[in-house]
Amino acid sequence: MNIYQELKARGFIYQETDSALIEKKLTTEKVVFYCGFDPTGDSLHVGHLLPVMAMRMLQKAGHVPTVLVGGATGAIGDPSGRSTARNMLTLETVAHNVECLKSQLARFITLENGEANFVNNYDWFGQIKLLDFLRDIGSRFSVNRMLAQKSVESRLENGLSFLEFSYSLLQGYDFYHLNKVYNCTLEIGGQDQWGNMVAGTELIRRMYDEERQADCLTIPLLMNPATGQKFGKSVGGTSVWLDINRTSAFDYYQFWRNCDDAMLKELMLKFAIELPLDECIAIAEQPNINRAKEILAYEATKLAHGEKAAKDAFLAAGSKFGFADPENKVFTTSTIAQLSAKDAADTLPETVIPASELAENMTIPRLLVLSGICKSTSDARRLIQGGAVSLDDVKITDVNAAITAGNFANGSLTLRAGKKNFRKLVLK
Repeated sequence: MNIYQELKARGFIYQETDSALIEKKLTTEKVVFYCGFDPTGDSLHVGHLLPVMAMRMLQKAGHVPTVLVGGATGAIGDPSGRSTARNMLTLETVAHNVECLKSQLARFITLENGEANFVNNYDWFGQIKLLDFLRDIGSRFSVNRMLAQKSVESRLENGLSFLEFSYSLLQGYDFYHLNKVYNCTLEIGGQDQWGNMVAGTELIRRMYDEERQADCLTIPLLMNPATGQKFGKSVGGTSVWLDINRTSAFDYYQFWRNCDDAMLKELMLKFAIELPLDECIAIAEQPNINRAKEILAYEATKLAHGEKAAKDAFLAAGSKFGFADPENKVFTTSTIAQLSAKDAADTLPETVIPASELAENMTIPRLLVLSGICKSTSDARRLIQGGAVSLDDVKITDVNAAITAGNFANGSLTLRAGKKNFRKLVLK
C-alpha cells in the first residue's frame, strides 16, 4: 500500500483536482506540499488536527511539508464556515499567535534540518503594493467564480465585507508564491477550503499560461454524531486545546478516552497513525471497546504531548477509573502494552505503613480501613468476599488474610478495591 492508498484507506481524502496525477506524484516523486493555518488564536485545538495528521504521514513517507502560518490572512479572517465576520486582531496579537502555533505544530512535523519549510505569509504580503497586487493578481480572478464559492454564497444574505471577500485571492496567491519559491505542487486542507484551494491551482496555471500543473486535495470534516458539532468540542461544548495551559495532558487524554462509540473506528484510523492500518481496524473492531479507547487516547496524547505525558495520563486515569485491559489481552504494537497497573504506583495516593505495625496482626481489612478506602472492617470484608480486592494484581479471597514485611519486597504494594480505588502502600 503506497502513501496515497493509505491516506485514502484512512479516510483522509474528500475532494481532489486530479486523483491519478496526485497518486502518481506521491509514489514516484519527492513532493513539496503545503497546508495553511491562520493564527486567529494562540492555540490550535483537536478540530485542527486532521490536516496535521495527513502532513505527518506524508512527511514520514519522504515528502516535504511546507507549514504556512497566516500572519497576513489571519489579520483578515477566513469567511469559510462562518455566518459572521471574525473579530479583528492587531498585528502584534497575530505575531504572538504565529509563534505559539509554530511550537505546537513542531510536535507533529519535523521542522529542523531542512525536512520542512515553515513560512509566514506576512513576509511576502507585507512587501506587496496594493496597485501591483490588483493589477497582477486581481486581474486573474473571476468575480462570478468567487461569488459561486460556498464560503461566499452562504454569507451574502447576512453581509460580507470586501475584506473577507478578498481572502480567496490571498490564499490563492499563497499557493502561487510557494510554487514559485519552493516548487510546491500540492495543497491540502479541510473540505471547507476547496474553493480557496482551487483558486490557487487556477492562479498558478494562469500565471504560467497553462504550462504548470498544481493540485489540491481536501480532507473531510469530522462531525460528532452524538452532539452534531464539529469534532473537537468536549461534552460541555468547550474546545480541547493543544496548549497544555488550556487543556492539561490528563484532560486531553480523557477527551479521547471518552469519545463517542460510533466514532471510534474513524478516530483510530485518523489519529492513531503511528500504528499500522490493519492494527487500527482490528483494535477498533474487537469487543473490548474501552481498551480500544485507551489505545486511541494514549496514541493521540503521545503525539501531542510526548510519550511521558501519555504514560502518566494513562496510568493516572487507570488508577482513578480502572484499567480496561490489565492483562494486555488486546494485541497492539503501541507502547501502552508495556504498561500495567503496577506502573501506576507512582501516580497513586500513598499510605505509609509503619514497620512496627506489621509486627502485629495487620490484616487486609485493616489495611483497607487504614488506607481510607473503607470506613470499617465490616465494609472491607464485604469487598473481599465480593472478589473486589487485590494486592499487586493478586486477588484476595481470605477475609482474615494478613501481610508481613516480607510482602514489601520492593518497598511498596498496590492495593486495589473495585475498579476505581487504588492506593500505594509504602513501608517505613
